[in-house]
Amino acid sequence: MDSIPLDEALRKWFSFLAEQGILAVFPGEAVEAAASMDRITAEPVTALVSSPFFHSSAMDGYAVRFDATFGASETTPVQLRIPGDAVYINTGEPIPDGFNAVIMIEDVNVVTSSLEDKAIEIIKAAAPYQHIRVIGEDIVATELILPENHKIRAIDIGAALAGGHTQIKVRKRPSVAIIPTGSEIVTPGVPLTKGKIIDSNSAMLQGLINASGASAICYPIVKDDLSEIKAAVSEAVRVHDLVLIIAGSSAGSRDYTSTVIKDLGQCILHGVNIKPGRPLILGTIGRCAVAGVPGYPVSAYITIDLFIKPLIQKWLGLSAQAVETIPAVIGRTISSAIGQEEFVRVKVGKVGNRFVATPLGRGAGVMMSLVRADAMLVIPAMSEGVGAASEVNLSLMRPKGDILNTIVCIGSHDNTLDVLYNFLKRKYPQYSLSSAHVGSMGGIIAIKKHEAHIAGTHLLDEQTGLYNIPFIEKYLPDEKVILVNLVYREQGFIVRPGNPKHISTIDDLTREDIVFINRQPGTGTRLLTDKCLRERGIPGQKIRGYDTIEYTHMAVASAVASGRADTGMGILTAAIALGLDFIPVAKERYDFVLTQDSYALPMVEALFDIIRTDTAFRQTTLQMGGYDISDMGKVMYSN
Repeated sequence: MDSIPLDEALRKWFSFLAEQGILAVFPGEAVEAAASMDRITAEPVTALVSSPFFHSSAMDGYAVRFDATFGASETTPVQLRIPGDAVYINTGEPIPDGFNAVIMIEDVNVVTSSLEDKAIEIIKAAAPYQHIRVIGEDIVATELILPENHKIRAIDIGAALAGGHTQIKVRKRPSVAIIPTGSEIVTPGVPLTKGKIIDSNSAMLQGLINASGASAICYPIVKDDLSEIKAAVSEAVRVHDLVLIIAGSSAGSRDYTSTVIKDLGQCILHGVNIKPGRPLILGTIGRCAVAGVPGYPVSAYITIDLFIKPLIQKWLGLSAQAVETIPAVIGRTISSAIGQEEFVRVKVGKVGNRFVATPLGRGAGVMMSLVRADAMLVIPAMSEGVGAASEVNLSLMRPKGDILNTIVCIGSHDNTLDVLYNFLKRKYPQYSLSSAHVGSMGGIIAIKKHEAHIAGTHLLDEQTGLYNIPFIEKYLPDEKVILVNLVYREQGFIVRPGNPKHISTIDDLTREDIVFINRQPGTGTRLLTDKCLRERGIPGQKIRGYDTIEYTHMAVASAVASGRADTGMGILTAAIALGLDFIPVAKERYDFVLTQDSYALPMVEALFDIIRTDTAFRQTTLQMGGYDISDMGKVMYSN
């Protein structure tokens, strides 16, 4: 596999396609104007008719000849006979021949000029073409309505129709085939068995391709068989402009994509120096562009964004779409292997007068890192990472306005945070909650550095027996803070159903047949674990798995449920969620700590409104199991 720098790979890809005559802008096709939303114009759209097509009244009132109104005033009112000098007219109706002004009905007084005739009396003269929409006021025949290479909006459709068009010539949509490969892949909805993986990539790529202006079709899954993959690709390249082959792009014994592309056409490159996304393959078969897309979802997403979306834009005659960027401060150090350009997904929120970014999971298969991401941070190939508090530029993946309305929650993990986020979006759709799990101490430090609005914490001070307050007084002495309870919860050992290893106390962790899963340093759970070990005089080195860590209670529970570990310290709620057993160790208090300034923010007020008053949120919390909400929303400390 190659390792071509990203800029060089892009140049090589588009230069080769241009040389092969595959990069030309697509021709046009006529579509119904009413159904042309989001299509790209293939030629200028000029008005066939004027709009309005005739002089029409802009008001309800009377059509008159403006020169007949001269001299009208409050002291010298003018009377105009109906219908000889004045004709009643409704908004939008044609102006009768010979008339050239409209007086609003509110400005006339209907009188009887004789026994038979009626007239209007006016006290103000009318200006020429007053309250008249003249021919071509909006659109003049032959006027340019839309230029070429313009993405059609709803208002553009209205203007084209008003200008006399029933059809518009738009760029032909590029046709894209998506071929998922892999004997382990199954269609969504098929019951899973060990070793099988749901094909989620096909639908994701189809959505990305369609949103770019092309038309994507998903083919049936093809198993890892060279001849079958070759047959599917051979069929697809005959009828599509671009073929995306999912997976099989690496260098394993069942990775056939590069072989298929080389046998049927030309392979331009195999391997780009980016992370995630290195195993990308690019080539052509006949007049069809072909890409071997990595099977990991994050790798697939990034390579489509970097190489395929720009290709579709060129085919549609569009310039590269600029991505909005913002300056931000990184909340914690991000290490990166030197030699590869890395794309790190981050959560972003504005705290005070600056944007703060917190890195998310970095694995190529961590799809939820894309779901939760607000922006992308690019770490250059020759950099070893980014230090905490460093200023960086981020490429936004969500509108900036959404980020401005995001509550940044950094600190200890609790299952109620996801529930709270959902209730916040339900009751206050304009606000979001972004939570990053760095442990209780990390949350308090984030408050100290003004890198978060709120922090979840459950730190027990052994000397006083108090939760959180001693740590606030020690680490936040100069801050005006408030501490609000969310829940009380039980911490203990999460074990598999039936407790097959018969774990009962902290001493059992030293047994040779027990594998433990730990939490990261700085978390309240890690401090509780170490406290229990210290009381029994047990060094961490005696426990298998002590140095293996996870970042959430659910991750610990998942490790136990999957058999990766026999036990781990976590909350009862996580054990209940995955159908596991639980051995209680301690009841603890989980609070939010925040500055008084953050407490006064409207979006934070909305969050605490739910915590304190939303009965459904409280019921949902109780139904999860393992929680005591007796002090939920209560201020436990302020200074």
